[in-house]
Amino acid sequence: MNNLSYLAQTAFPLVWIVVPAIGAAIHARRATSSEERLEIWQRWWAIGAFGCGSLWMTIAFLAFPDVMATAIGFDRTPFMFEIAFANLGLAVMGFRAASASARERVTIGLGGGMFLWGAAIGHVHQWIAGGDHAPGNTGGVLVDDILIPAVMIILALRSRRLANIAV
Repeated sequence: MNNLSYLAQTAFPLVWIVVPAIGAAIHARRATSSEERLEIWQRWWAIGAFGCGSLWMTIAFLAFPDVMATAIGFDRTPFMFEIAFANLGLAVMGFRAASASARERVTIGLGGGMFLWGAAIGHVHQWIAGGDHAPGNTGGVLVDDILIPAVMIILALRSRRLANIAV
């Protein structure tokens, strides 16, 4: 694999962070309050990063299992079907988070984090112990696995604090 192809495949998962961040930043410029800006960011993050990113992974693992197996540096296994549906669960939670309360968003972020942070630990282990430098095991996927639930939780906690200050 040439360096440009490797870089593109490694960086692709970052689209699920970059697009929602750009969309939220543009949309939030019109907001008239901190609460409104924060809600815009939470909805963009829930739908774009958490929901669409996880739905993409569901589709990719179901529709292109051989491509995904190569991307992650493993042989195709029945476990990939389970990963697809775990991601579908994350997608449903992400879409639900768009209209959820701050408390629910914290819970959704924590629930997604348990899966994604565990996956990140697995990626790092395979990277270090197994020498797996496949584009779907390192790079952008690690950033997504760590940041998507973390940002969801941080935004929701900030929203709860603003609500408590306003009361």
